[in-house]
Order: sequence, then structure tokens, then C-alpha cells
Amino acid sequence: MRTARVRHELPGARIGEAEALWYDTSRWPAFVDGFGHIERIDGDWPQVGSRIVWDSKPGGRGRVVERVNAHEARVSQVVEVEDPKLRGTQTLTFHTLDDGCEMTLELSYELKEKGFGGAATDLLFVRGALRKSMARTLERFSRELTAERELAS
Repeated sequence: MRTARVRHELPGARIGEAEALWYDTSRWPAFVDGFGHIERIDGDWPQVGSRIVWDSKPGGRGRVVERVNAHEARVSQVVEVEDPKLRGTQTLTFHTLDDGCEMTLELSYELKEKGFGGAATDLLFVRGALRKSMARTLERFSRELTAERELAS
């Protein structure tokens, strides 16, 4: 399995605030990169065993299925992820900082079709694209959380 990882600091934010926004699936269109719409949610998201099926915008990942394997409030969530091109495990962790908190998003994955170039193609193209997409998600998330906090004050 290969891994893509991004971290993002959220100055002034509490983990509880960040977690509430992250798990609010009605807010995903505002920050999840390439997100189109939710097809369905099975179970009590984000609790263990719950599952969400969502579709990307046209030209994106296609249908994405996420199933929660582990969830510890204000600490982490581990989700099995599958789309037409890859399958893997996405881990979200929260850490308290002196002035705020930090989120780390990590995707350990394998491509369904190895294709030409194998590891080199993954290293040069796939992993970089995944990291950029994850970074865009966390950057948009940060802006959304900041706006929410400003409205509340």
C-alpha cells in the first residue's frame, strides 16, 4: 500500500468545533474536493459500521463508498474508502496545539489496476494528485470553519 498524507493547522479552533463540521455531511459540498452529492447514508455517521455512498462532480472520482472502521470522538476516525480506481484506508486524526488544533488526513491505498509504470506512475502522478486534492479539502475546510467561528462570535 502507498500513502498520501496532509496536515493542516486550525489556529484558534477547538477539536470539538472541527470535528462537528467535518462529520456534518450536509456541509461536505463546501469543502470536500470534487464532491458532488450524497447518494445514501447507512447507519449513524460517523459511528463504527456506518457507511456513506457519494458521487463526485462530473469528471471526478465517480462513486465513492466510505465505511467507518474506527471512531474515537475528538481523536480520530478510520474509514475504508473505495472508488472505481482505488481502495484503501483513510485516517483522520485531531491534535491539540497551543493555539488551536491540527488535522492530519492520511490515505493508505492501492490502485485497482496497476497499469503501465506501476510504482513510478503512482509516485509521479497519482500520489501527488491525491495529496493536492486532500490539501485542497483541508484548506477549504479551514476557511469554512473560520467563517463559521466568525459568525458565531
